[in-house]
Amino acid sequence: MVQLPAKAEANPTKAFFVRMITRDISLIDCILDLIDNSVDAAWQLKGGRPNSYANKTNLTEFRIEIVATALKFTIRDNCGGITLDNAAKYAFTFGRSDKVEHDPYSIGVYGIGMKRAVFKLGTKITIRSTYEVTKAKTKMESFHVPIDVSKWLASKPWDFDLEADPGLEEPGIEISVSKLHDSTSRSFGNPEFLRDLRRTVARDYALHLHRGLSIKINGEEVKGWDIELRESKNFQPLRHSFKDRDSGVDVEIVAGMAAPPPESSEPDDVKDRDTRSGWYVVCNGRIVVAGDKTAVTGWGSSGWPKWHPQYEGFIGLIFFTSKDAQALPLTTTKRSVDSSSAIYQSVMPTMRDISKDWIAYTNARKQMTEQAKQMEDAAEPVPIYEISRNAAIKFPTLVGKMKQKPANISYPVEKRRAEKLADAFGDINMTYRDIGLRSFEYSYSEFVGKE
Repeated sequence: MVQLPAKAEANPTKAFFVRMITRDISLIDCILDLIDNSVDAAWQLKGGRPNSYANKTNLTEFRIEIVATALKFTIRDNCGGITLDNAAKYAFTFGRSDKVEHDPYSIGVYGIGMKRAVFKLGTKITIRSTYEVTKAKTKMESFHVPIDVSKWLASKPWDFDLEADPGLEEPGIEISVSKLHDSTSRSFGNPEFLRDLRRTVARDYALHLHRGLSIKINGEEVKGWDIELRESKNFQPLRHSFKDRDSGVDVEIVAGMAAPPPESSEPDDVKDRDTRSGWYVVCNGRIVVAGDKTAVTGWGSSGWPKWHPQYEGFIGLIFFTSKDAQALPLTTTKRSVDSSSAIYQSVMPTMRDISKDWIAYTNARKQMTEQAKQMEDAAEPVPIYEISRNAAIKFPTLVGKMKQKPANISYPVEKRRAEKLADAFGDINMTYRDIGLRSFEYSYSEFVGKE
């Protein structure tokens, strides 16, 4: 009889683990993970909670500086650093132990963000920290962790070495990656990637930047997106908040008209439009879903129409805040929401009703455009930080003689012929829609006569 071993080994290999945690996250998302750690640390030092966009906590003393080039990556902050005890027991473990309490009002849930980010970036990594033990700065704890990924993968232990360090100029963290992956190096050497990174940071951390947090990328200060909704006697944004009884999560919804709907909703005219319209989801102060127009925020689901260019100009924001990050409807990448979560499902009916109100307004507007435009012009943009509480959203009721129902005529023609017509009409940059209208008007007057 063959002697069977008592157990089959089921330990994961390091290489497999690293591949799995870095595979489905983008380079930009990894950088955002590192920024999240700095932002969370800043909030903890201030004793605040990023529960609402109306929070007035001042973050002007905190800085995050990022250098991303084809040769290296560095992120440095002055947000307090890591204690030696935390570093030894928690910060460099893969996954958060059930025995470890989550940092209050953090966005970190799983305890893999920093490790996943640096492995995604490259293979020669140094993490330095200086922590202020006493407020009088008479005692500091400093260390650094050198990581050579190829050597670490080849060794058996999963641990990282903590080594003595002379200390940073201010309490905080510095993460340097000196040997980048080829794909990372190409991205950092691409100006378009860096522009996308700046735009994403400006949008996703708009609430923190508004409070004075400084974020620089390659020496250039990032200016946060100014989020505004229009307000007048005819247009009243919604601002409503409640606490979910089951989870204890604080929820706040803000929604309204950020800009008038477009003059045309034809696909050919979409290229120059603002892409900020849609729903935004904010978890503990960080925008995790931005300008969404998909089924993630309900569009195209049961009882809810698909997004159409006609609806542009609408912005809705949902703020979820919890001391326990596990209660938030977050995915592991923190770049979307778990739409099946109970807390997220609880706000979907309100989101649907708000969206339907805007859809009804834009439908009526097509028939009484001039009347609507006069009211829209009278509405002033107001920063969301100044919007008053209002349990219901308000759009104007348009009254008057309805236009005759239009007939939409759509058919393809050769691009060369369309461009020739545009040139003949005297405007080579004319949209395809306007070319069609001018052609129809010419033909109508030629064969039917002017009305």
